[in-house]
Amino acid sequence: MVMIETPSVGARIDGAVVRNTALSSTGLLERIFSAAFHGLVYPQIWEDPIVDMQALDIKPTDTLVTIASGSCNVMSYLTANPARVIAVDLSPAHVALGKLKLAAAQHLPGHAAFSNMFRYANLKTNIALYDRHIRPHLDAETRTYWDGRDLSGRRRISKFARGFYSTGLLGRFISIAHLLGKMYGVDPRELLRMDSVEKQREFFETNIAPVFDSRSFKALTSIRASLFGLGIPPAQYEALAGDAEDGMIGALRTRTERLACGFPLKDNYFAWQAFGRRYQSGETVSLPPYLEARNFNAVRDNASRVNIVNESITAMLAARPAKSVDAYVLLDAQDWMTDQQLSELWAEITRTATPGARVIYRTAAAPSPLPGRVPAGILDKWDYRTEESLELGKQDRSAIYGGFHLHIRRGSTQ
Repeated sequence: MVMIETPSVGARIDGAVVRNTALSSTGLLERIFSAAFHGLVYPQIWEDPIVDMQALDIKPTDTLVTIASGSCNVMSYLTANPARVIAVDLSPAHVALGKLKLAAAQHLPGHAAFSNMFRYANLKTNIALYDRHIRPHLDAETRTYWDGRDLSGRRRISKFARGFYSTGLLGRFISIAHLLGKMYGVDPRELLRMDSVEKQREFFETNIAPVFDSRSFKALTSIRASLFGLGIPPAQYEALAGDAEDGMIGALRTRTERLACGFPLKDNYFAWQAFGRRYQSGETVSLPPYLEARNFNAVRDNASRVNIVNESITAMLAARPAKSVDAYVLLDAQDWMTDQQLSELWAEITRTATPGARVIYRTAAAPSPLPGRVPAGILDKWDYRTEESLELGKQDRSAIYGGFHLHIRRGSTQ
């Protein structure tokens, strides 16, 4: 059975992405990107949850609002014991993935089964785990999604028996990047053999960096659609390209260098996924917090506190009472927004924020997109933490963003 989207789903995604007329080249690209977002884009999330939780300072009484994406961070926030998590996403596939993870945490037999499903995500036994323990506890829409067939004719849930992290736009993009590397005589997996940051850097400089200087690679990345697999719409492409003196090539080289040699490999599961297409083997290795054995009971116990909805974050906040949210995670969504959309979002954030509430987000370029675009009367109610933002950005192991940003709501009299 194929899940049929309601027109409102497509309209909401178009509203987030489309800025130009269909007859323009940019407008056409925006519509192609919007169509791609109706399916799975991010099989996993590329924001560091350790940095997030440090910035958010989550308390047991907190209500946290976040964009779901692949829901890795939604699940990891549960280890900090918030009172409630409200996750939103415009992609029905992302909502279905988040609900699958929540049901799995609550109903799989234990951590080993949960790890098989979401750490390895390539075992045939995962289908039996789904059918026996997860499927009966899914709502009808989510069950229809995972029981439905993909373009190959196989059940979508079968991706967890074939390598889930190689699926979705991002997963396929990384696969293509590996293929391109091999065309240039580079196997990215070899980086994972390096046993020090110094050797990682030497490997990058000798093997990976020259690829960025090749004429064919420059030609490929000059096409805005070539980076749709990274979840980068046309508007964000321009921001990313403008963040380096030598344009998109410079921005991609800088971020790949940081991912490859900015942190020891033993501490960076993002590098293992990018260069090895998997999480590291072994017991005491770097994993997302929600996949660590020591955190499984907390994730299981707190999973019922999460509500995931297919909606825009602005619309969801508009329906909430004033002063009812303590923390907000916007990922990089603001890079996509028009001035009006930014202002509407921050008006709702400001209305719903408790005194001392925290907002975090990331950007393709280093600067915050808010000054000059969101009314000063709104921004004046927030303290922007410049030094903390810079320091937290340096700690982000995913290494793919130009900026990390933290705002804290001033007192209730502001």
